[in-house]
Amino acid sequence: MNRRQFIRLAAALGAGAISGEHAMAASSPGAELNVVEAGVAELQAAMVAGRFTSQALVRAYLARIRTIDKGGPRINSVIEVNPEAVAIAAALDKERRLKGPRGPLHGIPVLIKDNIATFDKMQTTAGSLALVGVKPPRDSFVAAKLREAGAVILGKTNLSEWANFRSTRSTSGWSARGGLTRNPYALDRNTSGSSSGSGAAIAASLAAVAVGTETDGSIISPAGANGLVGIKPTLGLVSRDGIIPIAHSQDTAGPMARTVADAAALLTALSGADPRDAATGDAGKYATDFTRFLDKEGLKGARIGVVRANFGGRNDLVSAVVEAQLKVLEASGAVLVDVELPNAAKYGPSEYEVLLYEMKADMAAYLAEFAPGSNLKSLQDLVDFNWKNADRELKHFGQEHFLKSVAKGGLDSKEYLEALENNHKYSRAEGIDKIMDEKQLDALVAPTGGPAWLTDFIKGDASGGGFTSPAAVAGYPHITVPAGFVHGLPCGISFVGRAWSEPRLIAIAYAYEQATRHRRAPTFPKSVNPSA
Repeated sequence: MNRRQFIRLAAALGAGAISGEHAMAASSPGAELNVVEAGVAELQAAMVAGRFTSQALVRAYLARIRTIDKGGPRINSVIEVNPEAVAIAAALDKERRLKGPRGPLHGIPVLIKDNIATFDKMQTTAGSLALVGVKPPRDSFVAAKLREAGAVILGKTNLSEWANFRSTRSTSGWSARGGLTRNPYALDRNTSGSSSGSGAAIAASLAAVAVGTETDGSIISPAGANGLVGIKPTLGLVSRDGIIPIAHSQDTAGPMARTVADAAALLTALSGADPRDAATGDAGKYATDFTRFLDKEGLKGARIGVVRANFGGRNDLVSAVVEAQLKVLEASGAVLVDVELPNAAKYGPSEYEVLLYEMKADMAAYLAEFAPGSNLKSLQDLVDFNWKNADRELKHFGQEHFLKSVAKGGLDSKEYLEALENNHKYSRAEGIDKIMDEKQLDALVAPTGGPAWLTDFIKGDASGGGFTSPAAVAGYPHITVPAGFVHGLPCGISFVGRAWSEPRLIAIAYAYEQATRHRRAPTFPKSVNPSA
């Protein structure tokens, strides 16, 4: 791609981006580079124009990490910075001068969750002390794809330890290695989990974009709670290779960004077939340049099912916000149909059974390949490590999920096979596909979840009422977009579709985003409680 094509691309993407054109315009030689709310296309266009380099960009984000993440409000979202980031950026700057940019992510700083393996000077620990010092033998697929695209992996983000599948009473955003991540919209509130650090970091403009991972809600929920766009892709669009697992039937990586345009650009880089992951067998047919679907008219004629069962209840304040957004969808040309998602109550217990069985098997497989030479060979070894280091690992909550998983049999167990079949039947053919066929829908819509709750190490999380399980269990795509605020706390609107329907969902999400532009940068208040 030549310089002229890049400028056209950046203009096309940047025209609709909710980003800081004023901030970039203020940058000049010798001036401090302001990256607050700046988008991928905007940053790329500025580098193409020679206004600053990738090195300058990396240094600007590293400065924000020092002053905001480790100092000032101390949101504590970045568990580790990449000591080679500046050198990598320098090499990419040289490559740009000699050959031109590789693509839209060339020189762009990206943060990735600390359960995504990298073969470099950084750790890959899932927030656990057990894996500190354990060296992966190679990059994960996701890390390799980012490097191939020319992105700078700026660092690793904190997470709910073991992707929030260790305890029944966990506090999201906490790990023994990384400590507690705080919500930049109210520091006493939770970031949600498990991609807590990725959510808080991108909300605070500590990088251009970040990669999160999800089994059920771990991209979508923290994106909603931190005022971001999150995309949980179709299972198999992005390889699971080298990602510390919970369950192969639901695990996936995906983008977390401040705009739909940025999320689409990152998804483009991450997606593709991988011979190491059989689930990606069809990814070659569906991986594409997802920025092609950024259509301001994407809601015109779209038939969208409103999942009424997910409105009201304990999240009535958020539901009222999203109810108002339904009028925006209609005003933008969508046809709304109230629907009941069939059989949504039939896979809650069986989902949990599948996760327990698969974690035991999948963790052993990960440790065998990505922890060579380590004494850790199984989930039981991790349980034992936690008991031996209880003062550091178990000081806030236990490991009930781990213990239940260890007690399960193999993946040939009748109970597991029946639970998995039940999940797929009622979430897919007799669930999302059924209602979308009957009503001829392009997407489903509902509130993403409740606002961020007060962090409480005694009681644990107070989340609930989210719309993540149907798409997570089915392995279908889900996009959340900022929908507004409740007492200063962000809330999201969710769009869910059939398998491989990312292009349609991105068009819908982008059109909604452009019609509303609800994204606002955080101001890091200590609390939004009136009495605080």
